[in-house]
Amino acid sequence: MEQYVGLDVSLEETSLCVVDETGATLWQGKCASTPESIAVVLARRAPEATRIGLESGLLSTWHWHALKALGLPVVCLDARHVKAALSLRLNKTDANDAEGLAQIVRTGWYRQVQVKSLDSHLIRTLLAARAGLVAMHRDIANQIRGALKTFGLVLGKVAAGTFEARVRQLIAGNPLLVEVIEALLKVWRTTGEQLVTLHRRVLRLAQTDETCRRLMTVPGVGAVTAAAFLATVDDPERFRRSSSVGAYFGLTPRSCQSGEIDYTGRISKRGDGLMRSYLFEAANVLLTRVSTWSTLKAWGMRLAKRTGATKAKVALARKLAVILHRLWCDGTSFRWSTQKVSG
Repeated sequence: MEQYVGLDVSLEETSLCVVDETGATLWQGKCASTPESIAVVLARRAPEATRIGLESGLLSTWHWHALKALGLPVVCLDARHVKAALSLRLNKTDANDAEGLAQIVRTGWYRQVQVKSLDSHLIRTLLAARAGLVAMHRDIANQIRGALKTFGLVLGKVAAGTFEARVRQLIAGNPLLVEVIEALLKVWRTTGEQLVTLHRRVLRLAQTDETCRRLMTVPGVGAVTAAAFLATVDDPERFRRSSSVGAYFGLTPRSCQSGEIDYTGRISKRGDGLMRSYLFEAANVLLTRVSTWSTLKAWGMRLAKRTGATKAKVALARKLAVILHRLWCDGTSFRWSTQKVSG
C-alpha cells in the first residue's frame, strides 16, 4: 500500500498526516520539530512512504537535507502553490494543513522547489550579512547628517576617509551634541570595519573559485555579483535554457491575457531580490563606467536611446543573467568583440 505524508513544520512541533493512495487518512499526530524525531515517527507510522511533502520556508532547508540524508523520499513544495490549494479549506489548523499537504503530494498537484546546497546557503548568508551592514552603515551616516542639519550644521560632500573628522569638527563646542554624535560615530565606525572584513571574505571566495573568476570576465560583473549568482543558482543544470534564468530572477515582464484583454506589464520581481539588485547594478556599471567597448554595451546603449536608461538597464540585467548562466554551463569566459560597431 502506497503511503503519502504531509509535514506542517513549526518551530517547536510538527503536525504529520499519513494518507493512502485513495486519500483516506491512516494516521495524524504531532512530534518535535527535529528531523530525528520526525524520522522516528515516520518509521513507525509510514514505513512505506512514497512521498513526504513539506512546505518551503525558513526551516525547510534544514529538514529537507537532514531527511534526505536519512534516506527518506522528501519533497519541498512551492509555498505559493500550497497556499492556493489550502485556501479552499474552511478551517486553518496545523492538522488540516498537514492533511492538505499529504493530499497534494498524493495527487501530484504541486511544484517542487529546488533546495540549494548548504554551501550555497553559507555563501548566501555571507552576502546577506554584507548587504545588511552596507544598509546599516549608510543609514547611520544619514542619521548623523540629519541630526546635524537640525542645528544648521551641513556636512555636504566629504572625501573618502574624512567623514568622521569632518563631523567632529562641526560638533566641537556642544558637549551634549558631542555625546550623542560620538555614540553614532562609534556604531558607524564598527559597522564599517565589519563590512570591510566581510567584503574581503567575498573577494577571497571569488579569487579562489574558478567559476567566479570566469563570470567576472563579463564587463560590469564583480566579485559580489559573481558570488551571488553562484549561490542563487547553485546548480546550472536546473535550467534547460539559459533564457529561463531571467524569469527566475524576476526580470521578465508580467503578462495578462483573458479574452480580448492582452497586455504586458512591468517585470514580475519574483525570486531573489538581492541578486536582482546586483544584476541591475552590474548593468548600470556596464553602461556608465566600463569604457572598453563591447557588443553587449553597444546593445544596451542603443536600447537606452529608444526606451530610456532605466528600462535599458533592466533589459541588460536580464541579458547579463543569461550570459552568466551560459558561461557557467559551457565553462568558457566572456569573448570580447574584435570589430567595433557604432552604439
